[in-house]
Amino acid sequence: MDYNNIIFETKDSIAQIIINRPDKYNALNNATIEELDDAITKIINSDDIYAVIITGAGEKAFVAGADIAELNKLTLLKGKEFSEKGQAVFTKIEKLGKPVIAAVNGFALGGGCELALACHIRLASENAKFGQPEVNLGVIPGYGGTQRLSRLINTGRALEYILTGDMIDAQEAYRIGLVNKVFPSNELLDKAWEMARKIKSKGQIAVRMATKAVVNGADVNKEEGLTLEASLFAVCCGSEDFKEGTSAFLEKRKPNFKNK
Repeated sequence: MDYNNIIFETKDSIAQIIINRPDKYNALNNATIEELDDAITKIINSDDIYAVIITGAGEKAFVAGADIAELNKLTLLKGKEFSEKGQAVFTKIEKLGKPVIAAVNGFALGGGCELALACHIRLASENAKFGQPEVNLGVIPGYGGTQRLSRLINTGRALEYILTGDMIDAQEAYRIGLVNKVFPSNELLDKAWEMARKIKSKGQIAVRMATKAVVNGADVNKEEGLTLEASLFAVCCGSEDFKEGTSAFLEKRKPNFKNK
């Protein structure tokens, strides 16, 4: 697939996806969702990609929401299809099995906030703004925002932001646990790459099993989550990386992981 709305590139086993519609504040139209889906599928099928960074083109917006012109044409039946399509792509990101870092550089509103929520780690620039303002359009979040936001912060706060449509700044997002860290705008992408490279330096079997345990464990009760954790812990124990990591520790040297 040729990409007209995103930039997809890989370097040092790290993939970077840039939502590239700066004249539209990187709004998510249908074509952009399809391109994002294609890029994520490529990442899933690549054994040489260990981490992913998603960001927006320019300094004004990560993703400022959905394309309102497309939204305006939705009907009852088309609305369900629209929501389910976006949900499927964002769930694919969430369940990727490889860590995904959102570098939120500006407005992350509506579908943009939902995209950030689907990522595993969220880093924000000091000028970032977050919000689910769909109620102002007579609709609700449709790409997972009602579910992921309430699980990440809490039900009361999630309802406050969804029902009022209010935006919050990066420091408030950090205070309530919506983002992991806040950086000056000119440092954000470098910090995202720094974190991705640090994750890449670890044993990738352990990284993927840990990501799977946390993400999939959130969908089940604690007992089932513990069972999942034990199974994935066992997978790690059967790997060459586990033997290398523990031996390196005992021998007081740096491990040389082979991701096997």
